Amino acid sequence: MSPKRTYFGFSTPQQRRFLFETWEASGSVTQSCQKARVSRGLFYYWKPRFEAEGYAGLEDFESRVAHKLNRKAEPIRQEVINLRRTHPDWGKARISQEMAKANNWVPVVSPNAVKHILEEAGLWPEKTTGEKKSS
Repeated sequence: MSPKRTYFGFSTPQQRRFLFETWEASGSVTQSCQKARVSRGLFYYWKPRFEAEGYAGLEDFESRVAHKLNRKAEPIRQEVINLRRTHPDWGKARISQEMAKANNWVPVVSPNAVKHILEEAGLWPEKTTGEKKSS
């Protein structure tokens, strides 16, 4: 495996602290990165923050917090719920297709997103193991 293509996962605050402690002691970026097992790019990413805030700046920060990026807008959620209540025999694919049809065949919501919306609203049937669907 080529050393240029080595993958370094997310670093921890302890790793970043160790990285800058060894860098201050040795003065060598390469040696510090090797000892801390992080990339040089990560060193230069965190260096401005370290210079501005010191070791406290190496802690985790707000942008690492999980976000609900794929959350659908409330009008879309309400439309999915209304379609399910109006047509209880429609499944997730049919609801998704009907919404796309109403939007000039431009997909609005995926079938799995429909399922998640209906599960949150309590309108999706509970999972039953071992039972066959009735035709």
